[in-house]
Amino acid sequence: MERTVILHADGKQRCPWPGLDPFYVAYHDEEWGVPEYDGRALYEKLILDGFQAGLSWITILRKRERFREVFDDFEPAKIALYGPEKVEALMADPGIVRNRAKVEGTIIGARLWLEIEERQGFSHYLWDFLDGRPLQNTLRTTADVQAETPLSQKISKDLKARGFKFVGPTIVYAFMQAVGMVNDHLVDCFRYAECAELGKAGHPG
Repeated sequence: MERTVILHADGKQRCPWPGLDPFYVAYHDEEWGVPEYDGRALYEKLILDGFQAGLSWITILRKRERFREVFDDFEPAKIALYGPEKVEALMADPGIVRNRAKVEGTIIGARLWLEIEERQGFSHYLWDFLDGRPLQNTLRTTADVQAETPLSQKISKDLKARGFKFVGPTIVYAFMQAVGMVNDHLVDCFRYAECAELGKAGHPG
């Protein structure tokens, strides 16, 4: 795989990891690296990154709509009430990743999300680690991208201490990249400046 930006047919330079797959390129252009401040959306992405463990993100991305269907659009209040019958139904669904530990971890995470949301807001909880503002990296090639950082280790440790599952520092860093807590678009990618601009305002509240 290329390590520097790729020039696409539309004249735009992009990070190399989506390749030329239109579905993946759209995710790169529209979602990845955009600061996300909605608590429910942050929960969804954290859970899906946990399901990714051992798999590629494009695999999860292609299954995302089915995940949303069977997990009640990742509404924590609904997922927190799932019992054994629902777990078995999920385990029988070929449209998602059928991993019992990850399914059960999703339910545990929903209950923990509700506790944090009531106390301080899940979005505030996560963004407070960065004082509400995204980190702006200046990466030239994918070789400069780290798998984890001291901050992702710190967040991972805190999430684990609260009881969250599948939140190791590498998973947490991938999550941070995706939800714009850190801008890891390569500096020559057209989205780098756009995401940097989106992050200027910081957390809204």
